[in-house]
Amino acid sequence: MNTIALDVPDANPALRDLLGATPLARITTPLPHEHRGFWAKLEYLRPGGMKARAAVSMLTAARARGELRPGAPVVESTSGTMGLGLLYAGQLLGHPVVLVVDDELEPAMRALLTAHGARLEIVTAPHPAGGWQRARLERVHSVLATLPGAWYPAQYDNPDNPAGYAALAGELLAELDDIDVLVCSVGTGGHSAGVVRELRRHRPGIRLVGVDSVGSTLFGRPDRPRLMRGLGSSIHPRNVAYDAFDEVHWLGPAEAVDACRRLARHSFVTGGWSTGAVAAVAAWLARVEDPVSVVAVFPDGPHRYLGTIFDDEFCARAGLFAPRRPYPVEVADPGCVAVSGWTRCRNVVDPLAAKRVPA
Repeated sequence: MNTIALDVPDANPALRDLLGATPLARITTPLPHEHRGFWAKLEYLRPGGMKARAAVSMLTAARARGELRPGAPVVESTSGTMGLGLLYAGQLLGHPVVLVVDDELEPAMRALLTAHGARLEIVTAPHPAGGWQRARLERVHSVLATLPGAWYPAQYDNPDNPAGYAALAGELLAELDDIDVLVCSVGTGGHSAGVVRELRRHRPGIRLVGVDSVGSTLFGRPDRPRLMRGLGSSIHPRNVAYDAFDEVHWLGPAEAVDACRRLARHSFVTGGWSTGAVAAVAAWLARVEDPVSVVAVFPDGPHRYLGTIFDDEFCARAGLFAPRRPYPVEVADPGCVAVSGWTRCRNVVDPLAAKRVPA
């Protein structure tokens, strides 16, 4: 196999000044019902987005251990946002970045990743058992064989991923006197694990609510094709801190689209699939529970979704304007019923632990 030639960017230490310190917004928009309001950490309003925190953490730790040599390439699989974070970290520290993406990645995100200096490796068919994620991971290992000295962050299992979000928790603690409930989307599991771990060091009673996608296998459901990207998974990352969650919600794309559009029209804050799904759950919790301080992390912005979430023709073709569930149906066990729309479960299951239990 031929070796890939890459240009090594000059390190730009000044970029570190742009990391973190994201705005905190008070959201009172009906989603779709009135609620008491919740706080939203707007992670997309910084260069590199939320995943820049994890990317800088992973690369910095790997350099300190000698695993990532100066100027060596970084190779990773991404559905988009981690790719941006790695490109930010690559420019900060002086590393070229190769990103393995797939055919379903939005053209706008492909263009943005390329503009920031990525070499893209594009997977054209999903894995029959593990979907796009498994197919991308297999390509990652093929690419690594062509790049002597290249480093693979292994974002799904790397403990330096959640460690990068301790600063986000610190910002919340400095900004808010009360935090009762933290609502996070779950994909790699990094930010939910990292933020709640640090928050509970100071306020042990904080509840963690996970937001997953219908069709995701993260919390014990069968893997199915998913329209939403950025949350959910076809694999089981070790960074998902199952024992930290108090409950999990699965949402479909119609609920996320509705929330994103309502946020845009009434709050001048919005985002993609993850943000819409998290907002819907946070608003519902702020409405139905005793007065509590609910905090949500909005991980992604709207720009890559102009051709999907915010495109009327796309949404009409995909049936996303159909009647949607404005509240969750609660189930006792994640595997007991088919999940086709917004569903809540307070029995959080670690699928990997269940597989390890002898019959």
